[in-house]
Amino acid sequence: MHRILLALMILIAVPLSPGAWGQETPPQRREGTTGLPVPRFVSLKTTPAHLREGPSASTQIRWVYVRKGLPVEIIEEYEHWRKVRDPDGEIGWMHKEYLGATRMVIITGKSNAVIHEQPDTASRPVAYGQPGLVARLKSCDAAFCEISARGYSGWVERAQIWGVFPDERP
Repeated sequence: MHRILLALMILIAVPLSPGAWGQETPPQRREGTTGLPVPRFVSLKTTPAHLREGPSASTQIRWVYVRKGLPVEIIEEYEHWRKVRDPDGEIGWMHKEYLGATRMVIITGKSNAVIHEQPDTASRPVAYGQPGLVARLKSCDAAFCEISARGYSGWVERAQIWGVFPDERP
């Protein structure tokens, strides 16, 4: 009897999704109520921008963002409201008026990202992006994305930014 209970407890405790073992599952893209794909990345076009508990101006404000251009991921749509995820993983609702279609990314990690002249780690560095640097996304290939920020343009490894899907070619 104890063995059966132990086996049941182990089965219940084992996660069943592929993402639970460290594998990133590509997001299931669908059409939102606006006719645009969900999930998708956008950026904050105005500040301050309020992240709320629910899709209503009467719900509690969780965060107030003051960084124009910050990329966020729209994961759900409801009337004039968008459920978003920020680069730190915070999730909440924003009114569509705070959001713009300009594609931005943010440098992640704990060390500076090398911004290369060409999409190749052997190419000349043109700048170094500190973690938290917000940059305009220009295009991507399989391993690199072209960005521009503070008067510099170049290519950074995809693994060092947040704001673009793994298979996306903007």
